[in-house]
This record gives sequence, C-alpha cells and structure tokens, in this order.
Amino acid sequence: MPLSIQQVRNRARKIKLLLLDVDGVMTDGRIYYVPRPEGGMFETKTFHARDGIGIRYARDAGVKVGIISGRGSDTVRYRAAELKLDFVEENSLQKVPPYERILQAAGVKDGEVCYVGDDLVDLPILKRVGLAVSVQNGHSLLRRHVHYVTKAPGGLGAVRETIEIILDAQGKWKPLLERYLRAAE
Repeated sequence: MPLSIQQVRNRARKIKLLLLDVDGVMTDGRIYYVPRPEGGMFETKTFHARDGIGIRYARDAGVKVGIISGRGSDTVRYRAAELKLDFVEENSLQKVPPYERILQAAGVKDGEVCYVGDDLVDLPILKRVGLAVSVQNGHSLLRRHVHYVTKAPGGLGAVRETIEIILDAQGKWKPLLERYLRAAE
C-alpha cells in the first residue's frame, strides 16, 4: 500500500542506487516494429527527454542508475549508453538474479535501492527495496504493493518524478534548481 509523502521522503533519503524497468517505465510500453528495406524488422521505442535529463541529474548527484529489462533491444542498449547508465541487465524475466549481481557490484543494500516497475515481473524486487515505485499506469496489483505510485505514466515523466523526489529528500534538488536560476539571470 502506498505510503504518505513524508514516509516516501524518509525512504528516499537513503537511496544510492536507482534501478528501472524499461518497457512501461522508461517507455510507454509500446514496441514498434519497422520493416527494413532489405527484409526483416527493426524495433523502435520512444523515451521521454525529461526522464533522460533526470537520469543525468541523478548520476551527477551521486546516485547510480541502472536498468533490468525482461527483453533485449539494440534501442535500449543505445539509450543506456547515451545516458551512461552504471548497470544494464537485459533478457531477464527473472529479475532477482541480475538485481543481486547489481547490488553486489554497487556495494549497496536493499534499503539503499529504489526500483521503478510497472508489471508483476517487477514485484519480487519491489518487495525487497528501500523505495518501491510503480508508474501511474502500472498493473493494479503491483500498485498495491509499492511505497509510491507516480502521478506520471510510464514513458511520460515517471522516472523524472521519482528522481526529483529522491534528490529533493536528499537536499540535492534545490541546489540544482538554484544553479539553473542563477544561469538564467
């Protein structure tokens, strides 16, 4: 059951690692197949620019960021490289083994992790982490088992919303805003 915003902020203060599902979280969940002129198909997805800049803000603030995706995709690998993600795990419908590898590599504990998911395959991790987040349009059962449900749907700013909560709770959001406000003077 979702927590009060103060309880969410208390959990967010401890976050050192943000892990994200991809389809339905970083994207709206739709997958487009486009025919290649030489035959076959290639896959394309849509990512939100504000989620991307939010990931950069998180990394600049010292929060490590990674993905655990049930599917493999050239498009996702390209986006992960573009954002300089710390961890990329694909083709993982069973998400706990890659989660445990990332925990060990990052040197963090469950309570220091925020995970954002949208479907039942994410539930085993969400039940373990310090800050469990579902996107607004996540599966209804999943939304009952998280600490926070975003106002934004997956692929349309939910990642950025989560990052702003974490950085604000850690006292890192206001200095970032002030830096941009000073630059605008």
